[in-house]
Amino acid sequence: MSDEFTPEFNIPFKSVVKPVKLGPDDKFKFRCHKGVSCFNECCKQADITLAPYDIIRLKDRLGISATEFLKTYTVPSTLDAHGLPLIKMRTMEETPVCQFVDEEKGCTVYEDRPSACRYYPLGLMSMRKVDESKDERGYIIVTEEHCMGHKEDKEQTVDEYREEQGVKEYDDLNRDWYRIILQKQSSGPAVGKPSEMSLQLFFMCCYDLDRARKFYLSESFRNSYELDDAFFAEIEKDDIAAMKFGMRFLKQILFAEVSIKEKPGTYEKRLAERKDVIEMRKKSELDEYNLKNDMYEDSSD
Repeated sequence: MSDEFTPEFNIPFKSVVKPVKLGPDDKFKFRCHKGVSCFNECCKQADITLAPYDIIRLKDRLGISATEFLKTYTVPSTLDAHGLPLIKMRTMEETPVCQFVDEEKGCTVYEDRPSACRYYPLGLMSMRKVDESKDERGYIIVTEEHCMGHKEDKEQTVDEYREEQGVKEYDDLNRDWYRIILQKQSSGPAVGKPSEMSLQLFFMCCYDLDRARKFYLSESFRNSYELDDAFFAEIEKDDIAAMKFGMRFLKQILFAEVSIKEKPGTYEKRLAERKDVIEMRKKSELDEYNLKNDMYEDSSD
């Protein structure tokens, strides 16, 4: 029996990691405060991967849409060779300094900071045994040469630290996202490379809540799935509800975990539409091939 591990998504940047798994009741020493000599240093080497709930909190804090937040404050990244989209916090143009750090005040979005920042100096590690469907969670210590917080006397358990940092809410709301990524990574070739459309859906459902909401509320989506008016009214106003639905939808698209019932005839209609698209592509390729042949014959005369 072996374990499959996710990357440490919530480690703020490339770090020397002690490969010691901690449980929720294990203790460690750490305290960060303005009086510590390295205050703000971790924010000056930022490499933060954002989870879906992180984006909701930050875009609400800034009073902008998810689309605008992604455009202004993030850069795209990928999980693996299959191109599963990840989102990282954008840093200053010439240095890896977080855009939200102030030299004197520290983090200017502290109350709504991402889960990666809340966890530091711990790293969250999700695991799934190859013959089990449920994931397990563990924690690892992240140590940086510059960090003096480890030399502070304050000692606490992992769970006490998570409670203090307000990260439990983030974990609960991001958990399905972690599970999707873990399942995709641990399944490997068994799942195969997602289609371009699946990758676009993943990005939209996980990160760009504005476009996702428009998609869910569209006439074509309403006509495809057996969802009542109360559902559509909820996701129109509630970001969390829309995010949670997006995770359900992705599990159905990526792993065929059906939880959203389609209306009768939807599958057949989709097949017919795909057939039409395939035929159009074939015709376009054939026309292009004939055009090239005609040009070649003309040049040979």
